[in-house]
Amino acid sequence: MTLNASAAAYWKANVKLVSILLVIWFVASYLFGIILVEPLNSIRMGGYQLGFWFAQQGSIYTFLILIYVYATMMGKLDREHGVEED
Repeated sequence: MTLNASAAAYWKANVKLVSILLVIWFVASYLFGIILVEPLNSIRMGGYQLGFWFAQQGSIYTFLILIYVYATMMGKLDREHGVEED
């Protein structure tokens, strides 16, 4: 594989990963925390309404998990394409 083809494959995989994680972040923070808050409030989690929980805590926890997943997956992607850092 040539250098340009390898760089293009790396960039494509990077954009795909970021796009997937952004969709998950959007769903957790905007849809669950704002748009779907009323239907989710009929479900209780730990004594709190689920819509309230997503608006207050769930979107933050989801964001932290997404940061971890991004760092892990990018490390794997870097190793696959030979651009890892020491």
